[in-house]
Amino acid sequence: MRSLKMSWFLLAVFVVMSAMPRLAAAHCQIPCGIYDDNARVAAMLEDVETIKKSITMINELADKTDVQSRQQFVRWVMNKENHAQKLIATTADYFLTQRIKPAQEDYVERLKKHHAVILNAMKAKQGADMKTAAELEESVKALLEYYPEHKH
Repeated sequence: MRSLKMSWFLLAVFVVMSAMPRLAAAHCQIPCGIYDDNARVAAMLEDVETIKKSITMINELADKTDVQSRQQFVRWVMNKENHAQKLIATTADYFLTQRIKPAQEDYVERLKKHHAVILNAMKAKQGADMKTAAELEESVKALLEYYPEHKH
């Protein structure tokens, strides 16, 4: 009888646990120490280059009306927005949550520089201007002072 009650109890626990929402934990939000911050910034600079290429192509295709050009136009817009969003996510989810610490002497300055990346990436999503892309690139490059390349 006791075994049967225990089985029902375990089944009830299983059902409740199965119905509960699960949190998806990002791999980098644990102290594993395997990431190379400089490489992360280098990848962000590649995202900026992709945004710049996308802007060039958007502007080249803007006046074309054939179906293939319209299709490519939409794809370049989506590409630009995806890479800008990637910059926002990397800055917020990785650098701001893990690399910026209130105890750092230059905490406020670091926050400002990382926030500039987020703001410039948002502007890049909203438009197709090379001036904005250049400002985005400069804001990403400004992070390199905090994340120098490690020589092995």
